[in-house]
Amino acid sequence: MTTIREARREDAGLILELVRGLAEYERAPDAVQVTEAELLRDGFPEAGGQRYFETILAEEEGGEASGFALFHPVYSTWRGRAMHLEDLFVRPQFRGRGIGRALLEKVAAIAVERECVILFWHVLDWNTPAIEFYKTLGAEPLEEWRRMRVRDEALRALAGKAPSEAK
Repeated sequence: MTTIREARREDAGLILELVRGLAEYERAPDAVQVTEAELLRDGFPEAGGQRYFETILAEEEGGEASGFALFHPVYSTWRGRAMHLEDLFVRPQFRGRGIGRALLEKVAAIAVERECVILFWHVLDWNTPAIEFYKTLGAEPLEEWRRMRVRDEALRALAGKAPSEAK
């Protein structure tokens, strides 16, 4: 039986392990640069610190983690409160058991409880099984939108900061 629970501080290492599993699945095993210390700082801050994300974990009997969802609030200037699902991942040996759906349902329930009107996420265009699964849940692909990003040196340059000033 699978249970879904909120992640705790002591789960930071496990979350990093799951993020690395997701990166492998997404064909980018060397892309993960976040550290356990950063996950602790940003997801489980000390008193008074800003929380940048939340995580829920799927666990099997005996406590083995089978998957996770990492999400954070955002704001739509057209619609109001929204929730962004950054990552949803189920370990390969646990797929096909409804764990991904259970994680997504829990994130949706949290979003509704917080009066969000939109839950959104991104999916790689080659991930056909995920795309088809999401469509069965009523998700709509936004074909007309393109994601844009600046990162690393480009981000620092845009901010008018030299690399040494950025930290």
